[in-house]
Amino acid sequence: MCRIVSLLLLRKLKRSMPGDVRDFNNMETRGVIRFFFFLQGKATKEIHAILKETLGEHAPSYATVKNWVAQLKRGGFSTCDAPRPGRPKTVTTPEIIHELILEYRRISAKSIAEELGISRERGGSIIHEDLNMRKLSAKWVPKCLNVDQKRQRCQSSEQILVFFRRDPNDFLSRLVTMDETWLYHYDPETKQQSMEWRHSGLPRPQKKLRVQKSAGKVLASIFCDQDGILLIDYLPKGQTINAGYYSSL
Repeated sequence: MCRIVSLLLLRKLKRSMPGDVRDFNNMETRGVIRFFFFLQGKATKEIHAILKETLGEHAPSYATVKNWVAQLKRGGFSTCDAPRPGRPKTVTTPEIIHELILEYRRISAKSIAEELGISRERGGSIIHEDLNMRKLSAKWVPKCLNVDQKRQRCQSSEQILVFFRRDPNDFLSRLVTMDETWLYHYDPETKQQSMEWRHSGLPRPQKKLRVQKSAGKVLASIFCDQDGILLIDYLPKGQTINAGYYSSL
């Protein structure tokens, strides 16, 4: 079978014209070298001369032919291309990186560099300079309001605007706003507060655990005007926040 394939490849080599020699790939060239070496016993220089005469500038170099013949002699020669690790060098082109970004919009520059086997500096240069792209995050909003909530807020804003137009000069003095926050229980003493003066050579004070949030917390409602805080109310333990609680507050 090897002899038949080699003969067919040799016939293709003899029929090759200057316009189509580029279609003669390395796998076929190695098949022809196998034919000349095994069946005709030609030397490396003769084999290279035949390939050079037929393929011209598309023929493999003498060093390549010599290397293939040496592999034939060792018995580890194959006409097929050996598998190569990683991606070809063409993956560093902006087009390939652009396709990768369009496929995975949230991919990081570090992941791109690792995926393509290039440096992070090279990947960043292609992304920012060649592709003129930057990574942006979505705009965060406090809440997703429904239609009724939006309408209510518009009405409240219009009412406040009416009050402002009545007396612009005294508007802020009569305006009271309110906000809420959760206050967590912390250890009473921090590491900075536990520091002590010691002479050189004396051991440091006993261990101090890191200040962490406790499981306990309390809800604080803070009211303020233009002059500062008016009231801070702490939600009693077990109390549920509802309309009655807000009204009494």
